[in-house]
Amino acid sequence: MVKFIYLYARFDKKIDVNLNGGKQVKISEIFNLEKNQQELDFVDIDIHSDIPLFIDPAFLSIRNDRWSTDAIRTIRSFFQYVIQLIKNDRLEEAKQLFDYLTEPNETRLGVSEGSAQGKGVGKEDTKLIFENLVDSKAVETGLVEDLEDCLIFVDGFGKDKLSDMSTNIIKKHLIDYTKQQCELWGISLTSNVPSGFFWDKKEKKWITEYTDMLVIEGEKILLTPKAIVSYSKEYTPQKFNQHFVLNFLQSQHLSMKSSLVQYKTNKKTGEEIPFVTKQSLIEEGHTASKEKLREFTEEHPEVFKDFKQQVKNIKNLKPLSHTDFQQIQNESDDVESVIDYLIDKFKRIPTGRNNATDYHRLTVGVISLLFYPTLTSPQVEQEIHEGRKRIDITFDNSSNEGFFSLLETRHKTPCAYIFMECKNYSSDPMNPELDQLSGRFSWNKGKFGILLCRKIENMELFLQRCRDTAMDDRGIIIPLVDDDLIYMLNQKKNNNYQAIEGFLHDRLRQIKLG
Repeated sequence: MVKFIYLYARFDKKIDVNLNGGKQVKISEIFNLEKNQQELDFVDIDIHSDIPLFIDPAFLSIRNDRWSTDAIRTIRSFFQYVIQLIKNDRLEEAKQLFDYLTEPNETRLGVSEGSAQGKGVGKEDTKLIFENLVDSKAVETGLVEDLEDCLIFVDGFGKDKLSDMSTNIIKKHLIDYTKQQCELWGISLTSNVPSGFFWDKKEKKWITEYTDMLVIEGEKILLTPKAIVSYSKEYTPQKFNQHFVLNFLQSQHLSMKSSLVQYKTNKKTGEEIPFVTKQSLIEEGHTASKEKLREFTEEHPEVFKDFKQQVKNIKNLKPLSHTDFQQIQNESDDVESVIDYLIDKFKRIPTGRNNATDYHRLTVGVISLLFYPTLTSPQVEQEIHEGRKRIDITFDNSSNEGFFSLLETRHKTPCAYIFMECKNYSSDPMNPELDQLSGRFSWNKGKFGILLCRKIENMELFLQRCRDTAMDDRGIIIPLVDDDLIYMLNQKKNNNYQAIEGFLHDRLRQIKLG
């Protein structure tokens, strides 16, 4: 039997949804968003099956956007409290905290086959993991400091269980993020839904509440920022063993001139060069078993410290690319075809109040595509219906390098958030539009904004107005018109990121230097 659900969006648009069980149905399709994954900040999950991606605290810990830093603090709050209880021999209390870490299914992340049922943490799993954690002495010896360290040293603990546990702990963060994305895209929520337990870092306890949630086919759904998910292939016992433990042991055996040392002759010089193969070390028993890694690290803690420092490096742990998502989700549309579609759409959306929503949705998707993973977590900041529709958007600044990072370091402009306003005007914006945007700035949230509009006939005059705003210490605002966004989209299509960066720097220079 085919199910139909009627949902009412924030923009008063009735959505007729065909949820035929068994068919692949993504969030973007259910709510007629007309958006590809490249234009969305969240993972566009299929509600009928899981996607083989994970929430990884090691990855979260290196991100500097507000959402990620808040989430990792919550995870650390939970695990540090568990460690404290174990060290104080309050094992029953610590075990009870683990009882809440059963498998979540709201995110549709994980490794299940077919239907979304998961292969993660069950009640027996949490009991076994806790017992292994205590029995391993990993806490007592100081080996385990962060939740992700359990991957390396605790038996029965894999990336799927780490992801499930993390999801439970930060569920409140995911609920709030889901609300923001639903408000942004006009997706209605169900009121007064039990949230399920999540960790409160202030109260240091598990709590639950009734709140607005996304409910589809009677099941709660949590959206996940696509910039925080990963394959979880870096922070693993295999990586630690292969690239750190065995490397250390090779050097040790060479210095000791042990029986594992072999020699090869340099053909040019005739010199005998000593070496030790990793295979010979593995045959000697130096495997990636967690017991062996615990024993090794107790003797050589500095090696594990090096592993953590090197793996938790922004160059090693990068967000998944648009191409990665295309392959994971078996999408037929590549980035190039999506960009062509967006460029064409700029030409087809008329100016004026009646098309403000279409323009707003287009530009949010374009900014998300152009600047992922630098700008993340877009959300509606304010909406006013007083004679005209005004929609303000903020993005979290997640940059570690490039234009949006240099705003803070080189130009001394605070920009934890990037403020944007979309103006679907047929005429040039004026001073009131600049004042409206700059009026939202603050030292805590940021003093940089982007005014998105269709065209500006007298660009020099408008840049002078932006210059005046900056000179008055009311913040920096740069305008971007359709042609600017189309230019950057074409550069994105050609993977010419330097040209995009150069364009932004040039526009900023025009404002600051005249």
